[in-house]
Amino acid sequence: MSTEYGWAANSILEATVVLANASVVTVSNTSHPDLFLALRGGGNNFGIVTSYLLQAYPQGDIWGGNLEFDATAENTAALLTALRNFTENYTDGKAGIILTSERTLGTLVDIWIMFLFYNGPEPPEGVFDSFLAVGPTINTCKTQRYADLLSGNNFAVLQGSVYTIGTETIPLPGAEDGPEIMQAVYDRWVNVSDTAQLVPGVIASIAFQPMPKRVAQIARAKGGDLLDLDDDIDRIIVELDYSFLSKSDYDQIDQTMRDTYNGIGDVAKAYQQSGQLPSDVYLPIFMNDGFYPQDYFGRLRPERLQLAQKVQAEVDPDGFWKARTGGFKIPA
Repeated sequence: MSTEYGWAANSILEATVVLANASVVTVSNTSHPDLFLALRGGGNNFGIVTSYLLQAYPQGDIWGGNLEFDATAENTAALLTALRNFTENYTDGKAGIILTSERTLGTLVDIWIMFLFYNGPEPPEGVFDSFLAVGPTINTCKTQRYADLLSGNNFAVLQGSVYTIGTETIPLPGAEDGPEIMQAVYDRWVNVSDTAQLVPGVIASIAFQPMPKRVAQIARAKGGDLLDLDDDIDRIIVELDYSFLSKSDYDQIDQTMRDTYNGIGDVAKAYQQSGQLPSDVYLPIFMNDGFYPQDYFGRLRPERLQLAQKVQAEVDPDGFWKARTGGFKIPA
């Protein structure tokens, strides 16, 4: 629903926060506004949020489910092109998609799974036609309760596996160069993930998540957040996942994950240098998907990083939270 209501953080109206000195403050757009802004995207660096007030929205039946495709070369090219076009021509904020490729690295499974959502009982004609035209082997989309849609996705959770998640953000390529660039990103993921194919039980996943400019437009209209996406460019958030069976293989998967998101970043930079992708573009990391060594705060706008540093110095001058919480830390 981000294209309809913005980030979840954009719907927070106020929060109650316990600070490092044990004082309790209520923050909002009009009370401690800098702290309120820093909390929306700044992680656990400022205090303990004990309660918050959210803007609620009416929720009726929705339409959604999963499409599954064999990962043939033809299907892959068609799906990646359809994803690019959908992101650029995002005319209906009630529609949402995530396009994922799943591979067991022994190649026993090599498929695309697409998550479709429409915030209403039926999508208008044409909204998802470019994906349906590719010819899914499985289609579970139907009108249902939102809770049923969410629980229906539990099949993808592998109980007992170790999971790692990383991410990269790329500018949306233009229509002419889009097929080549999207394929290059996909191919880099395949090639790097293949280096871990002997890890027992490993499954590699890449998810392409549209981040159209309308999300930033809604976020800014609601007061903004620390991420502060500009609202005149479309992006794609690439989520990367590796699941595997034994913690003893973590070091190898750790390196594979780093190589994967760095490799995708290198692909984007190469196309920026060639002029096929815009070079003067803000590409922050999506915190929810960030791998622990990724430089979340270093990828923010300098003025947003400075705001986070200023707020932290004001509310936690002795660094009480730095040694007591995990997650991404604000650099000095």
